Amino acid sequence: MNTDFDYTSLAAIADAAQKAGEPISALVLRQQSRQLERDERSLYDQMAQNYTVMAECIGPGCDPDLRSASGLTGGSAAKMRAVSESGRSLTGSLLSGALYRALAVSELNAAMGRIVAAPTAGSCGILPAAVLTMQAEKGLSEEACVRSLFTASAVGMVIAGNACLAGAQGGCQAECGSAAAMAAAAIVELAGGTPKMAEHAVAIALKNILGLICDPVAGLVEIPCIKRNASGVAGAFVAAELALAGIESAIPADEVILAMKKVGDTMPAALRETAEGGLATTPTGRRLHDQVFGPGSAASGCSGCGGCKA
Repeated sequence: MNTDFDYTSLAAIADAAQKAGEPISALVLRQQSRQLERDERSLYDQMAQNYTVMAECIGPGCDPDLRSASGLTGGSAAKMRAVSESGRSLTGSLLSGALYRALAVSELNAAMGRIVAAPTAGSCGILPAAVLTMQAEKGLSEEACVRSLFTASAVGMVIAGNACLAGAQGGCQAECGSAAAMAAAAIVELAGGTPKMAEHAVAIALKNILGLICDPVAGLVEIPCIKRNASGVAGAFVAAELALAGIESAIPADEVILAMKKVGDTMPAALRETAEGGLATTPTGRRLHDQVFGPGSAASGCSGCGGCKA
């Protein structure tokens, strides 16, 4: 039973799982049990509770009357769900289902509801939407879905250790990008893909969102964050689909993660959650800021995303 690995390299984790003939989640659960000196069942039960909270977000998040505290957002998940369940979606029930679930969790977050930061509040809709949609569309067991969250968590820990997860530090690539990478790995595992396929899916998901700035309008995790959660889960399914087809990333996942860090380090401060650049400084963005806080008030650079330790 191999537990001799850490979270400095995703390739090392995938190689260990491949060699053991097990999914990444099995190795992570075993390693965490040893490291935290807790039995695997208690760790599984804790993750199962997280999954329950994720699932419980969908209903209230799809309330057509749901509105954020600022009044800027709400109701989009209900619209997307109506299209998905009517059969009128352009992309079918799997992708449209993922879109409305991502919007639901994100809108519930904006309305001060109870969510799981995965890995941050600003990117909270992507991973739940991916896994819950896989369960609904593919008839998967809850146990398989809960276990896939351990695979996603391993990806998040590698990214956190080698780059960052906070928009204030690395832009939205660090938040929605990391969440998309985590979701892509979970999807691959749930679809029966190999650990190496999961690794390639992570690389593809991150590459496709590399350089995305963090520019919250009025300094709030609403615009454009909520729709970026929908885009992020779509990107996760794209990355997983490619990897499951045997398509490999030319750049290894660990190198993509390091590239993401370098991009974040060189990103101007105005594009890292300060609300001083990008969409936040458009005429409409400024008008919405004044609508919420009043003319002449300064935008807050910290939107409470949960991605940093400030």
